[in-house]
Amino acid sequence: MLGLCIGIGSSCTPKLGNTIVEDNMMFAQLQLRVAFDEIDYARTNESPESREKREKNGWGELTNPRNSEPDGSLHLVPSKDWTSGFFPGELWYIYEYTQNNFWKKKAQQHTDMLEQEKMNGKTHDMGFKMYCSYGNGYRLTQDERYKEILLQSARTLATRYKPAAGIIRSWDHNKNKWQCPVIIDNMMNLELLFWATRESGDSTYYNIAVNHARTTLKNHFRPDYSCYHVIDYDTSTGNVLKKNTHQGLSHESAWSRGQAWAVYGYTSCYRETNDTTFLNFAVNIADMIMERVKTDDAIPYWDYDAPVTEETPRDASAAAVTAAGFIELSTMVPDGKKYLDYAEKILKSLSSDAYLAKVGENQGFILMHSVGSLPNGSEIDTPLNYADYYYLEALKRVMDLKGINYKNI
Repeated sequence: MLGLCIGIGSSCTPKLGNTIVEDNMMFAQLQLRVAFDEIDYARTNESPESREKREKNGWGELTNPRNSEPDGSLHLVPSKDWTSGFFPGELWYIYEYTQNNFWKKKAQQHTDMLEQEKMNGKTHDMGFKMYCSYGNGYRLTQDERYKEILLQSARTLATRYKPAAGIIRSWDHNKNKWQCPVIIDNMMNLELLFWATRESGDSTYYNIAVNHARTTLKNHFRPDYSCYHVIDYDTSTGNVLKKNTHQGLSHESAWSRGQAWAVYGYTSCYRETNDTTFLNFAVNIADMIMERVKTDDAIPYWDYDAPVTEETPRDASAAAVTAAGFIELSTMVPDGKKYLDYAEKILKSLSSDAYLAKVGENQGFILMHSVGSLPNGSEIDTPLNYADYYYLEALKRVMDLKGINYKNI
């Protein structure tokens, strides 16, 4: 595992050791305390234009931070935003690590802002929003209210299932472009459905999740196990109409975060089903990632087919998701050490001065240098909440794998 020096303005080189969790969990606490002040400031100083837009569209109040804007301001989002659940998820991970009620109360506060989303059937992002927030909260508190909110969220997500095509519809926008778009990101929302079957005994959710995973496996991937971002379906026949990208370099390129969603998603599908088809697919995607990365530090460029230049952005969010997925995958296969070693290489890089923010800076975000949607000119080389969430999740998985005791700091 890896070590890291912490201090305002400090500079050091991470080394192998036994302190990756302690050092970085301590750093995360320092940054999240900064984030609370930044959130208060951003709410108080919301522009009239932003407030008018929210009210006009019925988006409700601002909830949690998503990213840092180019002008250095903090971008807060309403609960409907697909990223709204990651920040409370981070707080639950810190509470789990510290067992400090300060973090529990903060996690509850930022989770409760999202309850209305349990009825929002206009999005596939229930896993991201509700399972990362309420799911972690229920895992740690067994709060029955959280359970009911999660079950309702699963019921709502299930309404987006298209039986003839065997998929869960992802987006409702761009109807002039796609009839029924399904994005690879949707693999990350299946855990909520698997959970719902375990908790309710209703196999409907399980069957929907498995069908979606199988259909995605069939249609989203190329022979080299790279994946398309968007597949458009005819919902009456199940036929594939288009194979596109929305956030990658081109329709035929391998968008880095899409590959990360894929390896993470199929690893979790194997955990939930014991179907070796999913495990073998996760292994093939993981091997593709390791073969295609063009950087010495294992932090991929924003697209695996992007040109290699000094100006080409890296994507720390893709790296963090990949690391979390690889750590779990390493426990499932005989040669798992190579995936764990690769995940630790990623974590070593993310924990270096090149990607880890300095204490008190970066609007309270932990990591720098992520990419949201470069083709759309959005969130380029910026901190993103989901990069931080999966970074902390990867640290938690290291703890669980290595048997590191949770401790109160």
